[in-house]
Amino acid sequence: MNMSDTDPQETAEWHDAFAALIASQGAERARHILNSLAEQARAQRIGWQPELATPYVNTIAVDVQPPFPGDLAMEERLASLIRWNALAMVVRANQAYGELGGHIASYASAADLFETGYNHFFRARGEASAQACDPASLGDLVFFQPHSAPGVYARAYLEGRLTEDDLAHYRQELTSPLARTGQGARGLCSYPHPTLMPDFWQFPTGSMGIGPISSIYHARFMRYLTHRRLLDCTGRKVWGVFGDGEMDEPESMSALTLAAREGLDNLVWVVNCNLQRLDGPVRGNGRIIDELEKLFAGAGWNVIKLLWGSDWDGLFARDTTGALARAFANTVDGQMQTFAAKDGRYNRDTFFGQSPELARLAQGMTDEQIDRLKRGGHDIVKIHAAYAAAAAHRGQPTVILAHTKKGYGMGSAGQGKMTTHSHKKFDETDLIAFRNRFSLPLSDEQVTSLCFYKPADDSPELRYLHAQRQRLGGYLPRRFSDCAPVNVPSLDSYAPWALQADGKEMSTTMAFVRMLGNLLKDGELGPRVVPIVADEARTFGMANLFKQVGIYSSVGQRYAPEDIGSVLSYREAQDGQILEEGISEAGAIASWTAAATSYSVHGLAMLPFYIYYSMFGFQRVGDAIWAAADQRARGFLLGATSGRTTLGGEGLQHQDGSSHLVAATIPNCKAYDPAFSGELAVILDHGMHEMLVDQKDVFYYVTLMNENYAQPDFPMGSASDAVRGCYKFRSYSCDGDGDGNDAGDAGDKTRARDRPRATSAATAKPQVTLMGSGAILTEVIQASQQLAEQGFHVDVYSVTSWSELARDGLASVSEGATPFVADQLRASHGPIIAATDYVRAVPESVRAYLPMGRSYTTLGTDGFGRSDTRAALREHFGVDAASIVQAARKACAIDPLGA
Repeated sequence: MNMSDTDPQETAEWHDAFAALIASQGAERARHILNSLAEQARAQRIGWQPELATPYVNTIAVDVQPPFPGDLAMEERLASLIRWNALAMVVRANQAYGELGGHIASYASAADLFETGYNHFFRARGEASAQACDPASLGDLVFFQPHSAPGVYARAYLEGRLTEDDLAHYRQELTSPLARTGQGARGLCSYPHPTLMPDFWQFPTGSMGIGPISSIYHARFMRYLTHRRLLDCTGRKVWGVFGDGEMDEPESMSALTLAAREGLDNLVWVVNCNLQRLDGPVRGNGRIIDELEKLFAGAGWNVIKLLWGSDWDGLFARDTTGALARAFANTVDGQMQTFAAKDGRYNRDTFFGQSPELARLAQGMTDEQIDRLKRGGHDIVKIHAAYAAAAAHRGQPTVILAHTKKGYGMGSAGQGKMTTHSHKKFDETDLIAFRNRFSLPLSDEQVTSLCFYKPADDSPELRYLHAQRQRLGGYLPRRFSDCAPVNVPSLDSYAPWALQADGKEMSTTMAFVRMLGNLLKDGELGPRVVPIVADEARTFGMANLFKQVGIYSSVGQRYAPEDIGSVLSYREAQDGQILEEGISEAGAIASWTAAATSYSVHGLAMLPFYIYYSMFGFQRVGDAIWAAADQRARGFLLGATSGRTTLGGEGLQHQDGSSHLVAATIPNCKAYDPAFSGELAVILDHGMHEMLVDQKDVFYYVTLMNENYAQPDFPMGSASDAVRGCYKFRSYSCDGDGDGNDAGDAGDKTRARDRPRATSAATAKPQVTLMGSGAILTEVIQASQQLAEQGFHVDVYSVTSWSELARDGLASVSEGATPFVADQLRASHGPIIAATDYVRAVPESVRAYLPMGRSYTTLGTDGFGRSDTRAALREHFGVDAASIVQAARKACAIDPLGA
């Protein structure tokens, strides 16, 4: 708030008194007085509170700046070489193939931020810890700004981890020699993708906003591991380098208060404030750094502003009138971007020409010196001071707001220009100007030929580079995947009642919660289980786990809960096992990802189970799930209250009819829709063995229902079929005893598929095959019984996974083999009717892989959901027993043999 000073003399006296207080009694006493005055101001209701934004100057004053411990000239030379190789890599790829894309300007702005971390702060996981899980050498976690990937590759080239041929195949993963012949150069992926470069990239950050929230929950999960005494992560840091434009993403901001509330001083964000996003300024008419300072400070973070380089120190020292600070306070980012794009003469006339005080400060400086004035994010000494302060800070997460120029050093070709983000082509003049700007040891011919440059192995530059990294534990980014397997208890130890259910009524959600509770009691696996829920534990019947294992809280429980006398009372504990994330699916999936990748990140296998309303999974946080898949997560996602008709009364935004369709698009996600507790048990058992024992990089999506119905015994002879996607549940026909049931159920060891197919001449009964999954299988069974009473022979198949059947079918066809689903259905007869609680595209996915000559009708829940009873909803969508009977009779009337 700007107010005129009505009594300057009194103001000066207050200033002098406060300065004297600091000089005589120190900063702590000064803070006490300020707090007391603020408290009095609030009591008097004068309507004042301190500004969260501070002046546009560096937080760390030059007089408290620590000595720089490195060889400054050497580090600047190395940074220049890496800049060149990154630029050459992108430009070469686009000269050869104009469609490949790539980014130069983002890394140009962040290069010094990266290099200071590499040379002094980013600790790598040592080789010893990779084998022995030594907590002292597990290293830090580093999230790299995705558009800066070329710079990371360029450094790895100097380190000897990538070859010149590798760099020559940037964004050419399919045409690289390694992809074609299995040897030679590898193709380098566009952004950090652990799936595509599984020994290199650790965290996927290419989707804006996912990296920031993921880094917060990784930092919190490290505290979780420490407090539960599973792995000591004390002293390890999570570093994240992100863009200022990326902070507009809601995921970037959504967990800031959690980080502060948890006191995550193991977390440091570096926000590269080059003031420009893809199309133009981040805040053309404002100042993004001021905005972010207010946001982070208000959320409880420690904020370090890194704005101006060392060349500005003398100017600030000579500025006795505060002209610089006033000029910066009145300069919006759009104008600051123009200053970055223009030369020294323009900046002398336009910036320093604003007032006589500023003009005097620029006297004696050449235009070139003005042009070379560095912003703080390009000054290694200033960056080191900010990083050191962040690393030493305790009690809060820290954000460093680093002021940079997008396209720094690209000169007239792109520095600060609106088009710089997509700039990837340079003419000869621009390339030579870049060479001269960074004093690169390259001839004109080498420059125009875009030759990569690497000093000799015994050069001072590479000896320095290797020494700095060895001091910090090795090289990064680097991904490990080896960890000790975890034994899985036998099914009989935690789910015998699910396999031999004997018709007991329960929902599959309740069956899961009971299995989970038993798994938590296992001596070896139990401590590795991480139950995760987004504020719906009571909804899913998990309240009994509150007392059993507790809810994780970094501070324990500082209150007596209202329901303390209840057997289901709320219990928080520092060693609690449940991660209860509040109403934040984005936070819960980020926690799940941290646990699901612990085997790689920490060398310690964990088993997360995240249970949630299925509609709020893939539809709401599908991008985060895709990133988890990229990071090769291992764990279970449980979509509870699944399907479009099982959640009666809730309506359109709660009823899920599409999650299995989306799950099918993720290659390493195995999606299942079990109808019965026995099916669920064998699926969980298989998944745990696959992930913990066989250590395959897959994760499971399993949908659960809240509908209670009779649970049949599960025929263990069909376990492998259930895991592969479907099994023969039962055959129904009017057999004379009135039960509508013959002996050909799933437990019959005599496989009907081995008997010759009946024809209309061989039987008087019309025949039909029904397939169903999840919530609708009970409707399929009812329809089968009704059809049997009407004289039909009905074969019923329980489909546990449509997507696994479709994947098997595609693979089988390409290999010239018979698809599993066709083999299963060979024993059945007549038209095939499939019904699910999902859109028809889900069962349609297997149409191409069914037995030849059989008609196929699909029933599903396409359209928006409604609020009503289950019965009314199923009738409305045409997936109830009556609709299935009608579809079967119609199909048989048209084609009784299914031909």
